[in-house]
Amino acid sequence: MDNQSTKPVVIVTGASSGIGKACAERFGKAGMRVAITGRNAERLEATAQELRQQGIECLAVPCDAAKKEENERMVQRVVEEWGQIDILINNAGISMRALFEELDLSVIEQVMQINFFGTVYATKYALPYIIERQGSIVGISSIAGYRGLPARTGYSASKFAMNGFLEALRTELLKKKVHVLTACPGFTASNIRNTALAKDGRPQGESPRDEKKLMSAEEVAEAIFKAVKKRKNTLVLTSQGKLTVFLNKWLPSKIMDKLVYNNLAKEKDSPLR
Repeated sequence: MDNQSTKPVVIVTGASSGIGKACAERFGKAGMRVAITGRNAERLEATAQELRQQGIECLAVPCDAAKKEENERMVQRVVEEWGQIDILINNAGISMRALFEELDLSVIEQVMQINFFGTVYATKYALPYIIERQGSIVGISSIAGYRGLPARTGYSASKFAMNGFLEALRTELLKKKVHVLTACPGFTASNIRNTALAKDGRPQGESPRDEKKLMSAEEVAEAIFKAVKKRKNTLVLTSQGKLTVFLNKWLPSKIMDKLVYNNLAKEKDSPLR
């Protein structure tokens, strides 16, 4: 068999840190060639060097997930380098925390552009190559894609949109034997809450949660790796995440609304009163 058949190629978007970086490391350690993307070229190259030091074949491609043309160029660069794409992990994302009534609408537009359209763009351009390899498309979604979270209207909307897109795509591609995984990590230790947008669009800075008590990015990456290997359709992580999805399906909405509100109102500096 030729080199293309024996060494799969995986693209991980938003891989400079957190879950993306952990996924790049986990899939790379499994012998795959890894292309990583991110907006900050300097941070991206530093991550690539870390991966190469671990013996991982890595290509760093600067790309703003929110920009259609950059996604197209990114996919072309990977194909030029390695001639194939086996797995696409749509991880690039941003969060927000503010009451909708106080929110600048540009915040929701930015969150939707990165989280939802970023997934759409990368998937669109990578899809022909993934179909050719009967590979995998992964979307790193959230529990917020199953249950709307107060003070995170834009984030929830983007993840609901991602879930619907991936479910429809999975069904479309059924006979082409392309695997589509919707992965919902739950609260995970990463910098997504530090960079989450406040009501005026500026990063909120300090995380409202105790990051040390959350599932690690490495644990999430391991679970995603196993789910891709088994070609699972969905992955919901953390006991809190699984319980939330279960209760949201079976409890009356009035009860669930109160439970969710009271839980998130306990966060540090919560806008919920």
